[in-house]
Amino acid sequence: MTVLRAPPADRTIEELLSFGVVNLDKPPGPSAHQVSAWVRDAAGVERAAHAGTLDPKVTGCLPVLLGDATRLAQVFLEGTKAYVAVLELHGPAPTDLEAVLDEFEDEIYQKPPRKSAVARRLRTREIYGLELLETSDRQALVRIRCESGTYVRKLCHDIGLAAGTGAHMGDLRRTGTDPFDDRTLVSTADLTDALAFAAEGDETPLRDVVSPAERSLAHLPRLTVAFSAAEQIANGAPVYAPGIIDVGPDVSDHREDALVACFTPDDSAVCLGHLVGDPQAETGEVVSLERVLV
Repeated sequence: MTVLRAPPADRTIEELLSFGVVNLDKPPGPSAHQVSAWVRDAAGVERAAHAGTLDPKVTGCLPVLLGDATRLAQVFLEGTKAYVAVLELHGPAPTDLEAVLDEFEDEIYQKPPRKSAVARRLRTREIYGLELLETSDRQALVRIRCESGTYVRKLCHDIGLAAGTGAHMGDLRRTGTDPFDDRTLVSTADLTDALAFAAEGDETPLRDVVSPAERSLAHLPRLTVAFSAAEQIANGAPVYAPGIIDVGPDVSDHREDALVACFTPDDSAVCLGHLVGDPQAETGEVVSLERVLV
């Protein structure tokens, strides 16, 4: 008999930690991998995975997935990233720097750096927004909104070339990775204290800093499936039209093959998959499975 996961609001602390996410404020120094390993050991779970690599010196938004939630890591390969960067100019800030930044708000070409783990092939990335926050002599503070996979260090270098001064990236802080941002960040001290309180019987602080993993799916188009369909999905069946009982309002805005999340009526995540059919149809396969979450 298939046993579905309890609704997010009804999970015990053990269930929360086995399918949870922490919107961690990464400190400077350790790598993202080291931070996620520390969270894994502190929370006493078998697995933890960070959602999007940050270099050791970079700080900010680093969602860490716990337990079975590590299956959701792929959702962070899509969506928007946000940063605040210090642009270290190699000369006085030009008066037309804002205009230079505006020229980069478009699809740009980038080649991954030599130290990158991916193949060094020319590729495109979308820059959604570049805002000049302030300048001081040879420094500029810039807010960046960009497609996942954008190399901010290379972007800063190219902006410097276009500005005529040359530039490199100084301090960098990630302020958002869909659907998380810096308004709900949790420090390592917050998590340590919350775990200590939970060990003494006070669960409230831990529930404040560890969220049900469903929070990681808030930016994806959503389908709701019947409990009977969820049981079939748990055993490997695709999502068929008769099992869908509600279609999220944004599903029609996404292309076929888009990544979607399926939930039970009590808001428990069931699976991730790709649209292959019409969710409004009466028959046929609608979602091919990518990750089963129950």
